[in-house]
Amino acid sequence: MTTNNITVFDPAMCCSTGVCGPEVDPKLARFSADLDWLAAQGVAVRRFNLAQEPGAFAEDASAKSALETRGEAALPLIKAGEAVVSSGAYPSRDELAAWAGLSSTPSLYTETVAELVAIGAAIASNCEPCFKFHYDKARKLGVSREDMLRAVTTAQNVKDAPAKAMLDLAQRYLSRDAAETGASTSEQPTTKEKSGGCCGPAKAEASPPKEQASGCCGPSTKSETAAPKKSGCC
Repeated sequence: MTTNNITVFDPAMCCSTGVCGPEVDPKLARFSADLDWLAAQGVAVRRFNLAQEPGAFAEDASAKSALETRGEAALPLIKAGEAVVSSGAYPSRDELAAWAGLSSTPSLYTETVAELVAIGAAIASNCEPCFKFHYDKARKLGVSREDMLRAVTTAQNVKDAPAKAMLDLAQRYLSRDAAETGASTSEQPTTKEKSGGCCGPAKAEASPPKEQASGCCGPSTKSETAAPKKSGCC
């Protein structure tokens, strides 16, 4: 049976989804994320909590009958359209998708995966507020400490890779062949030159121009009688 309408009758919980408080049930967090995914696919999703909306249970014949027969053991009760498709357990996303007539292969990029990616990005960018925010959100979604630690470790390994490559490059340059070093020290340079920085051309040491820089980016002045120096870096 397929339908574009899924209704959930939850047992009594402290909030509408049960994803609250210091200890979050991972099953509830997963199911809440699955319902959000259904809604994002265009499925009409309704959810009722016995503690907060008992009238909805009394008005629905299926929910009322299930409670009278089995009590709260019948909850959660899931209906696809008007038919009861599950009772007493939270279904998987694949089951929800099948009842709603959607693809049985949901995207792997779930809300929990998104939070693990965000935690890794926070580590890579050294962003403490980002990490704290996404850690709290992942925890509320039921992500385990072990999975968050794996995300942190993976991100740190990726972050360390270019740093190690840079150190290896420095070691190669600082450990050049002794013969090459000896040859370079025995030869006297024919012209006296200064390095122009890491990327600039070498400059001859002849007569330097009589100019003074007016900051890191400003124009130079030729003499003290010229226009006043520009203040600041730019």
